[in-house]
Amino acid sequence: MSLEDLHDRLDAALPQLASLSAVIKFDLGEDGSWLVDTRSSNPSLRQEDGEESGEDADCTVIISSKNLVKLLDGSMDPMLAYGMGRIKVRGSMGLAMKLVTALG
Repeated sequence: MSLEDLHDRLDAALPQLASLSAVIKFDLGEDGSWLVDTRSSNPSLRQEDGEESGEDADCTVIISSKNLVKLLDGSMDPMLAYGMGRIKVRGSMGLAMKLVTALG
């Protein structure tokens, strides 16, 4: 799956994330980073440019693009992946839990 396809899948999930009222960063390592801003009634998704974003995320999810695809399609259990180190979280663990529920 290309990064564009992954972006489209994340974009399609935005309505499910609207209730989080936070900024979530997906750090995909070499594939870059994306910010999901759910603070307004119309959530947005944008790719970071590699420089400082100028905006602090409430929660940063560190995950490979391959594992993010698995997370989005439901073929990877997020709690098991976290326990195995395939997903790392910086910031609000409570928000990360709400994120998992919203995507599930």
